[in-house]
This record gives sequence, C-alpha cells and structure tokens, in this order.
Amino acid sequence: MIDLRSAVSAAAVATGILAAPVSAQSAAAPTPQPVQGAVPATVGGVRAPSDTAGTVDEIVVTAQKRSNSLQNVPIVVTAINRQLLQDTGVKDIKDLAILTPGLLVTSTSNEGSTTARIRGVGTVGDNPGLESSVGIVIDGVYRSRNGVGFGDLGDVDRIEVLKGPQGTLFGKSATAGVINILTAPPEFTFGASADLTGGNYGAIGGAAQVTGPIVTDKLAASLYFADRQRDGYFNVNTGPGPRTATEDTNRNFYTIRGQLLFTPSDDFKLRIIADHSHRNETCCIAVITRASQNAGPGLGGANLANNLVAALGGNDGNPATPYARNAYANRPDGQRINDSGISAQFDWNVGPGTLTSISAYRDWKNTAGFDADFSTADIDYLPADDSNSSQFRTFSQEVRYAGTAGKLDYLVGAFFADEKLRQNTSVLVGSQFTPYLSLLFSSLVEGKPDATFLQTGLTFPFVRGVNFAAGSGSVDRYRQRDDTYALFSDDTLHITDQLSLNVGVRYTLDDKKLNAVSNNIGNGAGCGAANAAFGILNGVNPAAAAQLAAVNGTLCLPFLSPGYNNFINNQTREENVPSGTAKLAYRLNRELLLYASYARGYKAGGFNLDRVECTVGTAGCAPGSAAVVTPILNTGFAKETNDSYEIGEKATLFDRKVLLNATAFYQKYQGFQLNTFTGLVFVVTSVPQVISKGVDADFVWLASKAFSVQGGVTYADTRYDLNDGQLATLQAQTGYLGGEHSRVSLAPLWSASLSGTYSVEVGNNYVARLNVGAKYSSGYNTGSDLDPGKYQSGYVVANGRVAFGPKDGRFSAEIWAENLLNTNYQQVAFNSGFQNVPTNATGVLDAFLGAPRTFGGTLRVKY
Repeated sequence: MIDLRSAVSAAAVATGILAAPVSAQSAAAPTPQPVQGAVPATVGGVRAPSDTAGTVDEIVVTAQKRSNSLQNVPIVVTAINRQLLQDTGVKDIKDLAILTPGLLVTSTSNEGSTTARIRGVGTVGDNPGLESSVGIVIDGVYRSRNGVGFGDLGDVDRIEVLKGPQGTLFGKSATAGVINILTAPPEFTFGASADLTGGNYGAIGGAAQVTGPIVTDKLAASLYFADRQRDGYFNVNTGPGPRTATEDTNRNFYTIRGQLLFTPSDDFKLRIIADHSHRNETCCIAVITRASQNAGPGLGGANLANNLVAALGGNDGNPATPYARNAYANRPDGQRINDSGISAQFDWNVGPGTLTSISAYRDWKNTAGFDADFSTADIDYLPADDSNSSQFRTFSQEVRYAGTAGKLDYLVGAFFADEKLRQNTSVLVGSQFTPYLSLLFSSLVEGKPDATFLQTGLTFPFVRGVNFAAGSGSVDRYRQRDDTYALFSDDTLHITDQLSLNVGVRYTLDDKKLNAVSNNIGNGAGCGAANAAFGILNGVNPAAAAQLAAVNGTLCLPFLSPGYNNFINNQTREENVPSGTAKLAYRLNRELLLYASYARGYKAGGFNLDRVECTVGTAGCAPGSAAVVTPILNTGFAKETNDSYEIGEKATLFDRKVLLNATAFYQKYQGFQLNTFTGLVFVVTSVPQVISKGVDADFVWLASKAFSVQGGVTYADTRYDLNDGQLATLQAQTGYLGGEHSRVSLAPLWSASLSGTYSVEVGNNYVARLNVGAKYSSGYNTGSDLDPGKYQSGYVVANGRVAFGPKDGRFSAEIWAENLLNTNYQQVAFNSGFQNVPTNATGVLDAFLGAPRTFGGTLRVKY
C-alpha cells in the first residue's frame, strides 16, 4: 500500500513537470469553462471578493441532461458548487447532507451499507439485493448502490441533488431522487494544487492534483491523489478476544483519479476517467442504548439479557452512557473496500444535434465482518474475511442524441447495464452460544439459571444433547446477475415564449437471475437434535411438543438450520415497466417561473439475500419433515413505484441577487420496499402504500461581493397508509410496532440547512473567509420496526471554517471544526442479536452513532 501511494505521488509530480513547458505554448488554446455556482470557485487558496457579487441566474445545472440555468428547470434541485463544498468540508455523500434539506445519509456495520434518503424515502443498504431509491450518478455513470457510491469524491466541480423520481433520465431506480456528482475536467492551462490536513483523533491526510495540456493543445490531463488517516472514535473492551484492536471507526484510505480530455475539433470531445480507491479500516461498531426490561429470576431481576452476558463473564456496556463511546466486542470487525472503474464519454456534434455516449465498467468489493452480539461474551459473529463480502461488477452503456428542431428540444436514448453481484455471508456461533441460550431458557422456564440446560434436558425427559459447537453456523453464497435494458426520451415543446411542456418516457426491462447455495458448518447438529426431540415428543406428548416448538424458533435459527444443508435455490424474475414524467412550465416574467409536474418512478424488484424461514406447511416453504421450520423458496419481492405530483415556483428577486424556490409535493409509493433487521436476519417486505407530502424550499442570497448565504427547508410528512389487514401482515412479517399511519423510519418531519460565507480584505494583499453551515433535523425513529426505544430527538449539526491567505489564492491556512457543537445523535438503532427477550419491544438495543466533534487545520497551496 505504501509503495503504491508513493508511486502515485511521484507520478503526480512528474505529470506536472511534463505539462509545465506546454502551458506556455498553449495560452490561446480553448479552455473548457467549469460551470459556476452561487459563489466564485477556487481551489487551493482564498481569493479576494470579486468586483461584483454575481447573479443567481448564473447557477447552471444539468438536471435534464442539458446545461440550463437552475431557474429555468422545473425540478427541485439543490445545487452546490466546489467552493461551498470545500468550505463545508464535504468529501463524500454523507458530508453532503449538511448542505441539503431533506437529505439524510446513514451507515451501519460498514460504510458499504451507506443509505441516502430524500424526503424520508431511501433503501437500507444492509441487503445488497435491494437497489437504491436515491440514485447516485458520478460523471454520468450510475452507481448500483449508495454504498458503492460512497468514497472520497476528489476535485468536484459541483453536486446537484434532485428530489422526486428521476429515473427517466438518470438510469435505474431513483424513485426518491438523484445525487448527481460532476468532477472537475482537465484544463488546458497548467495548474497544480495540494492540501495537507491535521486534526484531533490523530487525523492526518492530504491531496494533490495536477492538470494541464500534454504535448498538444488538443489533449489535456489531470491526476488527483488523496491519502487520509485518522484514529478511531471508540474505545473497545475486547474481553478475552481474539480481537486485539482497542479502537474502532478509524480512517485509512487512499484514492486516485486520472482523466484525459481530447478535443480534436470544436465538434468532438472525448473524456476518459479512471479511478481506484482502497480502504482498510476497523469499522464500524455499535454501542448499547437500552437494556433488557425483562425480569430474570435468579439473575438479579430486571435486565435479563444484560445479566446473561455478565453471567458468562462478559460486558455489553452501559446504556446510560452510550456517548462515552466505550464499545464492547471480543471479535474483530473491519472493512476492506476496493473500488475501481473506467469510463469514456464522447460528445459529437453531428447533424442537427449532439450524440453522447457513456461507456463504463466498475468493480467494487467490500469485505467486512463484525461481532454480531456487540459484547465481550462469545455468542455469535461474522468473520471479517471473504466469507462475508459483497462484490459488484457492472458494465453500463448509455447513448443519447439531443438537439433542437424549431420549438422542440428533443432527447432520445438507450441504456444498458449488466450487473454481476457476488455476495458471501457467514454467521458463526462462539464458544458461549450454547451456555447463553441455556441460561436464557432455564431462567425463563425453570426460574433459575443453568448454563448446561440445553445439554442436560429442557424439562422434558426426551430432550437432551442440544449443543452448538463453537465455529458452527452458516456459509452462504449468492450469485445474482441483473441485465437492464431501457429506451427513453425527454422532450420539451416551447408552446410560446412563456409556456413550455416537457414530456419524458422510459421503458425498462429488468431481468434478474439468482443462484443461492447454502451450507452449514456442523450440519446444523444443534438444531437437528432439537428437531429430533420434537419428532419424538409429537408422537408421545403433543402438549410437550408444543412447548418445544415455541422455543425451537431460537434453537433452529436460520443460520443454524439443517434445512440449509447443501441447499440450492435458483430464482428468476423479469419486469417490463413504463415510467415517465410530464411538466408544464410558465414564465410569468423574467423574475418568476411557475410549474406543475407529474412523474412516475420505478424501482426494480429483487431477491432477499438472506436466510428466511417459515413454518412447515406454509405456502412457499421448502418440503419439510420433522423440522419445525424450513427455508422459504421464493425470496423475491416486487417492484416499487412512485406517483409524484408537484406544484412549484422559481423566483429570482432583488436585481437577481436572491433565488427563492418553493415546491409543494405529494407522492404515493406502492410496493414500498422495507428492509427490517429482526435481530437475526434481514427481512424484505413490500409495504402496500406509503404517502409522502410536504414542501421543499431553497434560497440563495448573494448579498454583496463579500457575503453570500445558501439554505433551505423541507417539510416531509412520510407515512404508511395501511388498512387493518395490511397492518397485521406487516406486524407478523417484520415485528413492526407502529400503527397503520405511522411515519416511516428515518423520516424527519422538518429538515433545514443554512450556510453563510463572509470574505473580508486584510490589508492590501490578504483576505480572510469565514464559513458556517448548519443542518437541523426534527425527531424521527431510526428503526424500521418503529420501536419507541429507537427514537432520535431533533438535533443540529454545524460545521465552521476560517481561511486566511493572499488575494491571488496561491495559498491559504485554515482552521475548521465539524460537528462544532459536539451534537450526540444516533444514525441507526437496531435489535441486538439474541438479546431481545422475549420481544424486540423490551429487549436490548444497540445503535450506530453519529461522528463526534472533530477539528483541525488545513494548509492549501496552488500553482
């Protein structure tokens, strides 16, 4: 790793040396102009305030695959330029949430399970079989999952967050919105920049970039490299091990991106981008936030599950002090992510329009495991090796042709994606799994603890010898291939100079094939013994058999079930779905645009990539024998659709210094794909209907050449819309604890962001810039089952940065703080494995926490 990092750094310097002589010869070469946002862009230093403050109609976006003023696009878009991204410390999509009202980004056991939500709607990333409701597109290339799009974004020109269904133009899924990221292209004038950052928690890192022409004024290149490291936020009690790492949630990654831009004529442009990122981090751990509320005779009364862990000589933490960030795990966790890709885009002015082609191949792999009981007791774990890994290999091709014919702006195109998903999952039991269950059942059944209860008898004389050997458990392999074909068109008819109609249509064919192969280390012997006892009792003592059946769900957990010995399950599904949009826009005058729109969004169905069992005799179960539970053969779930209606305005006020946009929306989701973690497995359920309604408002104020403000507010009331029967089904399938009209999880009612930048000249040669940004979220439940213990109260996260340097921007020194107020908040709370006794409403809860306050300094230089 060190050798590669050193080589890349040397390559960046070499590229700069080679490019420097050419820059003097190519002063007259055409330089592609970056799209500017509300604040003049700069990289590597602080610039003096410009002579004029600029106007908001200079903010250009590509929300319709064309460059248009933000104020002419009838879509809710939050546009953020590179200077604001730099000032606010945005390096990945999780950081982006502080600048975008209505956007919430969370991650759980590893950052490959990152999930973005817009207006309260997103897709939990822990099940890779689920596609994302919020699409991520980087330089025109669709990323198959939010976690696949997570990483250092590098030198970003701008980011556009589009709200509402965007699948017509932006590829697959995207029923809730799109995060459209555009990195800076190579330039035909030589330039180089670098930054070095240090901070608390031992943070150290830096980035370097060089750009310029190569040999000729027709070819330009850029090379970006970043390397960042930081100690962990959490102190970990490892107990007896074998874990040795006593810190967690550290940072250790590097990324490199090289680009070529070839412009042989004014009518043709080719851009090639290749990138590679590598992470090797100890991440991510959870802490206990609620103890078990059940009485446990003989084990100290209340908090039975916690006392069971203590009885084994373990510790799972103090639920009263989760933000002390003391965590407990005897098994190692970690994430090793390798993300590589290459794309080629050409734009060719041919005939009356422009032909665009984007070809891309990406290979992303995440290897991650963790201590599944998050305690120092050795109960169960996922090994942090290839037996727990996800890999996406994706080839995508998009072709489109756009032009203008009279009053019609037209765009037609085709899209193809071939995605190969390789998912390995292994859940193993530790040496104390059998004693833990013995303590549990003996305390509940006999009123006294007995660590040998399962081996010596379950109060029935016929039941003995139930033992789960250490290291036994599941070994599953999922191989899914997803081929997607689509034809689309997006056309705008300018009926008059003031009135226009936009119509977009897309027809998508999605073809998925899944091969699942499951096996068990130990052949499920513990469950097999319980099943054998059940068979004996059922013929001799049906009442006793019924008692055993009541606990057999725990003794025969999916990853311990012999029903999965040499189990092979092949499934296919195909969907042919039309979707599209219609928008009517009326420009009342130069200052005001009014619009109304309808959009139909579509997200493909798929397969649950986890073991899901059912009771023998239930439709869809594998053939059963004496076993109480058996595999479900059909793990598929249906497509998700969204009918979205919006009425909005875009106002440009006060001599074009103020942008004030507001939109009222109503969205109806059908077949909403809910992914719930039960404490044992992930269960995907298609919820019949979810309603999301509210208002989005964004503003930009260019008050003066020295002061600008950007922000917005989102009110999103996103709720389930169920009848009594649908509610009962959802409760039975997932353990859902809410009502038929409860707000969905991770859906704050109110969300507001505000960022202000002030620049002031210091003497004749220097300038200082201050930026403060903040994000408010009202309270919401972080658990998909809506357990009240998983509720997160409203909170504010703020960032701040002060920069000082010469007016020419050659260098700057900065001090900064993220989560300036040191706000404590949970990202996601969940049911702790095996410690939810007897129901998840009263069992142990763990949570993945938000990052604490970090602060430090950055030195930037630019040539």
